[in-house]
Amino acid sequence: MKKNFVLAILISAFLTGSSLVMAKPTAPQENANEAKLARQAKITKEQAQQTALKRAPGTVESAELEREHGKLVYSFDIRNARGTIDEVQVSAITGKIVRVEHENKQQEAAEKKADQKKKN
Repeated sequence: MKKNFVLAILISAFLTGSSLVMAKPTAPQENANEAKLARQAKITKEQAQQTALKRAPGTVESAELEREHGKLVYSFDIRNARGTIDEVQVSAITGKIVRVEHENKQQEAAEKKADQKKKN
């Protein structure tokens, strides 16, 4: 009985450790990808953020540089005075607003859930 218990603990530790090892490479890959995209950008994140905040005043909750629909954009989630999120995308090449989308509470929850899945 004691052997089975020890064996179960060892197997559990091995499986947990191997899943952690497998999860690690994504962070450096994401950093390398973002650095590659940053070299292609013509404007800074700060410049893009100023443009986004003029369009949708509030508090920036998250910001990322990404390629979406073939365009290099800075994407900002901005919490507005009503407490909801406006997602504003600014072209990293021209500095112009590409898209603005207002998220309701359901969309916001779905996006958070999707982001959590990405991280895991």
